[in-house]
Amino acid sequence: MEMTGSLPVPSVQAMVAAGRHAPVPPRYLRPDLAADVVVADDATTIPIIDFQRLLLVDPEESARLHAACQDWGFFQLINHGVPDDVMEAMKASIQSFFALPAEAKQQYRQQAGQLEGYGQLFVVSEDQKLDWADVLYLNTQPPEHRNLSFWPAGESFRQTLDTYSAAVKHVADRLLGAMYMNLGLQLSIMDMDPERGAGIQSVNQLQGLQIKRPPDGGGAWAWLPVTPLQGAFVVNVGDVLEIFTNGRYRSVEHRALVNAHTERLSIAAFHSPSIHATIGPLPELLGDQEVPKYKTLDHQSFITLFFSAKLQGKSFLERMKKLS
Repeated sequence: MEMTGSLPVPSVQAMVAAGRHAPVPPRYLRPDLAADVVVADDATTIPIIDFQRLLLVDPEESARLHAACQDWGFFQLINHGVPDDVMEAMKASIQSFFALPAEAKQQYRQQAGQLEGYGQLFVVSEDQKLDWADVLYLNTQPPEHRNLSFWPAGESFRQTLDTYSAAVKHVADRLLGAMYMNLGLQLSIMDMDPERGAGIQSVNQLQGLQIKRPPDGGGAWAWLPVTPLQGAFVVNVGDVLEIFTNGRYRSVEHRALVNAHTERLSIAAFHSPSIHATIGPLPELLGDQEVPKYKTLDHQSFITLFFSAKLQGKSFLERMKKLS
């Protein structure tokens, strides 16, 4: 049976409330992570990109963006123009939702075969390791893709999310345009919708996000903690752009670690191709000589492969690679 939703799992918040001193269930434990190498050098940080300078087509800033996408796959975006009050209102609305009683949040729980709603994303088997987190996943843009039955009731939340998602879409459209200019492409080629794929993330100032980095002088790969800048967006290139660019831009493995004492809030906006798009290396970028590294699939086949990789515990990008 084709799997395109997420299996129901217990609420982490409910488990914590029911037994604050109870042991964490085994499905959430990752003892293997204790051996991971974590970079302790505070001087090593992901690139910082100034959005306003990109809008002015500043050649140095455009070059920094290009290098960040090629070498890091992550960067922080400052001066993005989304007003502070819009960002703070969004954070407050999300915090208010997760502060609701458990039975109130359950009104918006994920349904069978669906990703939208309250629960966890991409749970595809009963023995799968789970994140110590609860998620509210909503399609926000374009408005005709919204399913308001999953949107928490109340004009304030819905108006706030509408305003915030429109502001982030404005940033994402122009940021993607700058990336495409760096690649010598036209924006209309990729025709991105702000739903799923490449990501823009707003977080509270609590550290937890880490990205995997190759060693500078040899040795084991290491995890680099990302310290979020006040008011900045953390931007992740993601799998789709790595495929479109035939590996020129990198999708980087990343993770979020929990804090034993403080909750971590993350508001992620995922952007993906139109449901009518074909996903694969762009012919306009490949030219006549370059060999495509990835398969080309229609949107439905792409989604099916994504969930198949999750079910089998395999890397999605590895499944997309063409056999040599």
